[in-house]
Amino acid sequence: MRPERLNALTDGVVAIVLTIMVLELKFPAENTFAAVMEVMPLLAAYLLAFIYVGLYWNNHHHMMQSAQRVTGLVLWTNHALLFCLTLFPLMIRWIGEAGVTPWPVASFGIVLAGAALTFRMLQWALAAAASEGARIREVVQHPLKEYSSLAIYLAAIAVAFWSPYVSVAMYVAVALIWIVPDRRFARQP
Repeated sequence: MRPERLNALTDGVVAIVLTIMVLELKFPAENTFAAVMEVMPLLAAYLLAFIYVGLYWNNHHHMMQSAQRVTGLVLWTNHALLFCLTLFPLMIRWIGEAGVTPWPVASFGIVLAGAALTFRMLQWALAAAASEGARIREVVQHPLKEYSSLAIYLAAIAVAFWSPYVSVAMYVAVALIWIVPDRRFARQP
C-alpha cells in the first residue's frame, strides 16, 4: 500500500476527533463570571487536547513524508495511534465533568503515554518497512524527545494524585517540547 492512503485515513480520523472534541464544549449556565469559571476546566482541557492532536498530526505528517511503503505492521501501529487519539474527547469530557482532579488528569496522562508509545512504535514499523540505508532508519535511532516525553507522562500520572495542576503543567511542558515538528524528519531529502 502507498503511504497516501494511510495519510488519508489519519486525516479523516483526526478531523472527526477534533469535531467530537468541540461538541463536548458547553456554554456557561448563566451570564456570570462564576458560571464562566465553571466551564474553564473543560475549555482548558479542550485547548490542551486540541494542541496535542495538532502536534500528533503535524509530526505524523512530517514522518510520513519519509515513508517508502506501508506494511501490515505500519497499518496496525497507525491504528493503535489513532485509537489513543480517539480517546481524547472522552478524557476532556471527564475533566469537564469532574474538574481538574486526580483520576481524570492521571487518565489523560495514560492516554498521552499510550499515544507517545504508539507513535514510537509507528516510527519503528516505518523504519522496518524502509529499504536498507533509508534515512528514516537512522532518524528513529535517536528517540530523545520521544523517550523524554514518555518519561514525563509517566511521572505526571503519579504526580496527578499529589497535585493534578502540577501534572497538567507537565503535560503542557511536553507539548511545548513538540511545538516545533520533529526536525529529523523535516530534514529528509
